[in-house]
Amino acid sequence: MWEKDIDINEVKEIRTRTTVYFGVGAIQKIHDIAKDIKSKGIDKVIVMSGRNAYKATGAWDVVESALKNNAIGYVNFDQVTPNPNTHHVNDAVKMAREFGAKAVIAIGGGSPTDAGKSVAILLKYPDKTAEELYDFSFTPDKAVPIISINLTHGTGTETNRFAVVTNLEKNFKPAIAYDCIYPMYAIDDPKLMTKLSPKQTRYVSIDAVNHVVEAATSKVASPYSISLAKQVIELVAKYLPKAIANPEDLEARYFLAYAAMMGGVSFDNGLLHYTHALEHPLSAVKPELAHGLGLAILLPAVVKAIYKDKSATLADILAPIVPDLKGTPDEAQKAADGVYEWLKSVEVGQKLADEGFSESDVEKLTDLAFTTPSLDGLINIGPSGNSKELVRAIYQESLRA
Repeated sequence: MWEKDIDINEVKEIRTRTTVYFGVGAIQKIHDIAKDIKSKGIDKVIVMSGRNAYKATGAWDVVESALKNNAIGYVNFDQVTPNPNTHHVNDAVKMAREFGAKAVIAIGGGSPTDAGKSVAILLKYPDKTAEELYDFSFTPDKAVPIISINLTHGTGTETNRFAVVTNLEKNFKPAIAYDCIYPMYAIDDPKLMTKLSPKQTRYVSIDAVNHVVEAATSKVASPYSISLAKQVIELVAKYLPKAIANPEDLEARYFLAYAAMMGGVSFDNGLLHYTHALEHPLSAVKPELAHGLGLAILLPAVVKAIYKDKSATLADILAPIVPDLKGTPDEAQKAADGVYEWLKSVEVGQKLADEGFSESDVEKLTDLAFTTPSLDGLINIGPSGNSKELVRAIYQESLRA
């Protein structure tokens, strides 16, 4: 109900560790940001993007104008793909160093921002590579400034200290988390998100739901991460069907973007566990698999696995999508089935077998969940233990309906 008192066309300044400009028309704040960074001596930047969305949304026209008006030179690395890899990062770092870039502007979803954060670190460590960064062979404590212009309502990376990049040669998709990669500024403009495809609209919003389910149930969850989780799932349940029905619905995009941003703050505090730890091997092995889809496939089995340990929390936060849970441990199957029915209601009912995985892949995926740098750390803070049997069971449960 409170949403009715919000003017979505009034750009708000929301302060986390990042200053976020939020609301319809927030992209225009890039003019103020460009003026500010120029005053700090930043006269050259690298722009990280994919090949199309940064232009198709209209974001680039505004950004380019702001850079030119403030005499800030730029180079554009526009080769970032979903599930970015270390080759992208190394190539972009080379371009940025040769140009003399002093900051990174990322335009897109989580992939350009995650790749951009990685570039920002390596610009301060000229003797290091992306492979070394994601093998954890050194611990960075500095990076050039990062500005994230977010074009999706799912990632949350525009407001937190995480980044994910794949090492293709090893089938590793680790996550890093360093204070030095909180973006200085972020822009969440719902008008830039209306061009998301129907599939992207679903997948990124499901990503936000996964963020908060994990952040609310990890061993380091706090009242803060749980409270944010309740609001995020309520908003996604209410507004995702509206965005699916009408992609141009700015109110729906606004509150989905707000949910995603809060999801990023929630897991910055409560962290992540099984769903993300187990999804990363999926999209490392099959980079064409959308991250949000992989998470959706795993979510029911994860809810079932952890329900006995976090039944009260899950019953509370899942109420908008599974409304009749009482919060008793014997409801695990009911909770999992309810989550799967909700996913099917937004047309995301796939299982691992539908995406080309089989029984023969389960052991490899299980091994990757434990051998990929950083993922064992996520598994260790899951609420139901860190056994290979648990991980294997979640993959098995997710293979088929």
